[in-house]
Amino acid sequence: MRVAFVTESFLPSVNGVTNSVLRVLEHLRRTGNEAMVIAPNHPGGLPETYAGFPIVPTASVTLPWYPDMRLSATLTAQVEKHLAEFGPDVVHLAAPVVLGSKGILAAAELGLPSVALYQTEVPQYAVQYGYAAAEPLVWHHLRKLHNMATINLAPSSYTRDQLIEQGFSRVGVWGRGVDVERFSPSKRDQALHDSWAPNGEVVIGYMGRLGSEKQVGDLAVLSNIPGTRMVIIGDGPARAEVEGQLPHAIFVGMRRGDDLPRHLASVDLFVHPGELETFGQAIQEAQACGLPTIAPRRGGPIDLVAPSHNGWLYTPGDLSMMRQYVVDLVGDGYKRAAFGHTARVRVEDRTWPKLCDELIGHYETAIELGASVGARIA
Repeated sequence: MRVAFVTESFLPSVNGVTNSVLRVLEHLRRTGNEAMVIAPNHPGGLPETYAGFPIVPTASVTLPWYPDMRLSATLTAQVEKHLAEFGPDVVHLAAPVVLGSKGILAAAELGLPSVALYQTEVPQYAVQYGYAAAEPLVWHHLRKLHNMATINLAPSSYTRDQLIEQGFSRVGVWGRGVDVERFSPSKRDQALHDSWAPNGEVVIGYMGRLGSEKQVGDLAVLSNIPGTRMVIIGDGPARAEVEGQLPHAIFVGMRRGDDLPRHLASVDLFVHPGELETFGQAIQEAQACGLPTIAPRRGGPIDLVAPSHNGWLYTPGDLSMMRQYVVDLVGDGYKRAAFGHTARVRVEDRTWPKLCDELIGHYETAIELGASVGARIA
């Protein structure tokens, strides 16, 4: 199989879109398939290859209200040229918005089947960043774009239902895998934990991008819980603001490689306050580390957190409920351990190879559908 990726984000940007594309590319290499990636260029420079596959840069500019997303400045004809030269069996559109819209038009022009993955709550991000009037226009654009794809995939059941309500067609669910060897309770570093909590405090952790859409400032309601320390893993444009909101928290910055799971596994419980998560990969990685997790009852976390089994879900916006659940776990070491054990067990079969095999199944379905449509037209 030959798969062409058109992605709104790629290295050196590190986010959920980039991460999933990388894992799929690695799986395609392991399983003997071929791929290429069309991505926006980046001031830090795109790699020329990844997993042995070529990376084709295209012109782009920074999107002011969301720096992680590059605004494509390339032409549809140029994307079509790249696709035609590669000759893919299927086109994978990763979080299509701008470059992805040119990718789907190019694929349609060439008669190529496509699989479009909805991964980012761009309409809600527009509201979060002060462009509320743009929300219906963004939904209109995304609906028109996705409805040109052969198959659409949402990362969670909540997001699938949301897309169907918005008029998206042919929507299925494809979750995300987790590296259960990299993220594991065995990565816990007790000395690191004790450096944060020298008096035996319970460490409350958050890991992720520090942007306004992640609502990390909501964790301020946890600041005065007796016998706790808070550790924030990650970086982003809102870091200075969040540091002001959480003056007593320990900020360790962005961690990479083996240092990331070492830091994550060394906290005692994980809280993710963002209400715009289409999946919640950080939650899944925390669960793989054996951490009980607390998150809003909205979006991807609904599929990941089973209340009273591996964590708690609170009503979005109800920060007193969030605090209540954190106090519950802080005060009950046995429950923390039981929830953490269940969290680990529930993710052990959600490996990237398994999830990538599922995605290849979706590719095959799109190819079959494309062939069927082509036969009817002929």
